[in-house]
Amino acid sequence: MKLHEYQAKGVFDEAGIAVPDSALASSPDEAVDAAESIGYPVAIKAQGQVGGGMDLKGLHVEDVLVEAAVDFDDELYVGVTMDRGEGQPVAMVSTRGGVDIETVAAEEPDAIVREHVDPLFGIQRYESRKAVYEAGVDREVAGDVASILRTLYDLWAEKDATEIEVNPLMVTADDEVVAADAVMNVDDDALFRHPDLADMGETAAGDDLEAKADEYGFDYVRLDGDVGIIGNGAGLVMTTLDLVDYYGGAPANFLDIGGGAKAERVTNALDMVFADDSVEAVVFNIFGGITRGDEVATGINEALEQFEEIPKPVVVRLAGTNAEAGMEILNTDLVTVEATLESAVQRAVEYAEEGSR
Repeated sequence: MKLHEYQAKGVFDEAGIAVPDSALASSPDEAVDAAESIGYPVAIKAQGQVGGGMDLKGLHVEDVLVEAAVDFDDELYVGVTMDRGEGQPVAMVSTRGGVDIETVAAEEPDAIVREHVDPLFGIQRYESRKAVYEAGVDREVAGDVASILRTLYDLWAEKDATEIEVNPLMVTADDEVVAADAVMNVDDDALFRHPDLADMGETAAGDDLEAKADEYGFDYVRLDGDVGIIGNGAGLVMTTLDLVDYYGGAPANFLDIGGGAKAERVTNALDMVFADDSVEAVVFNIFGGITRGDEVATGINEALEQFEEIPKPVVVRLAGTNAEAGMEILNTDLVTVEATLESAVQRAVEYAEEGSR
C-alpha cells in the first residue's frame, strides 16, 4: 500500500522527523486559504488517489498538499528498503538528493552509500554515522541526518514497510534538516497489524486501475511503459515483461488474470488495460492448461466483440492444450495472431512504437 505524501509526512512527524508546515486542500479556495494561513511562498503538491479530479500521469487528483516552501542550501537523499540480493535491509544515503534516485543508482551507483543492517539487532548508531560520513554529508548536519536515518529504519521495521525514503532531505542555511518529501510503502499482508495505516488505505495513493484490479481479483502492477501485458499466470506475465524489455519496448503493467480466461474475465482485463492512457498496444500471453486454448480464444473473441471499436492493437499468442484450434478460432479482424511468444512481443512493441509517433 502506497501512502500519500501527506500521510507519510504525518507518520514521519509523529516519529520526530521535521517536516514543513502544510495543509490538505480539496478545492482552489481551500488551497488559497491554506497558503495564506501558512504564509507565502508555498509549494502545491498533487496527491493522487482513486476518484474524480484532474488527471496527472494517469492518476486522478482530488487533493493537493499546500506546504511551506523550504529555503535550502543543500539536498540529500535517505532511504531504507530490502536488498533481496543480500537478504538484508539496506539503509541508503546520498548527497544527490532532489533528483531521480533511480537514475543516480543506474548511472552513478557510487553516489549512493549503502549500509546493510542485521534485522536481528536493527540499525546501530555507528552504522548510521558511517553511512552518512561515507556519503560526504557536511559535519554540521551529519548527526541529525544519521538520526533521521535511524528513525526511518525503525519506522520501516515497526510498520512493516517495503520502502521508506526522503528525497529531498533539505538542509537550510541554519543547518536545520527538513523532510521536504516523504515516501512510505507498506506490505499489504501486514496491515492487520497496523489498523491506523490500514485506515489510510481507503485514501492512499493509487488509481482507478488498481481499484479495478482489486474489484476483478487480478494481480496487477502498473509500470511506466506503453505495452500492455495480459497473461494467465505470474510466470507467463514475467516472461512477457522480460521479452518486451529485450525487444526494446517498455511494459505498461503486470496483469495476471489467473485461471480461466472466459469472456467476462478477458473483458475485465481489457477494460483495465485500455483504460490506461499510456498503453499503445496490448499483448496476450495465454497458456491453455485446464482451460483449453479453444475456450480461451472464444473468450477473447467474445470480449473484443463487446467493444464498438478496438482502441489499441491487440496481439495474441496461445500455447498449450488445443492451442492450434484456438489460433484458428481467433477473429483476425479484431486481433493479430502470432505463433510464438517472441513474434507476438515483437509485433506488440512495433505497434506501440507506431502508436507513440
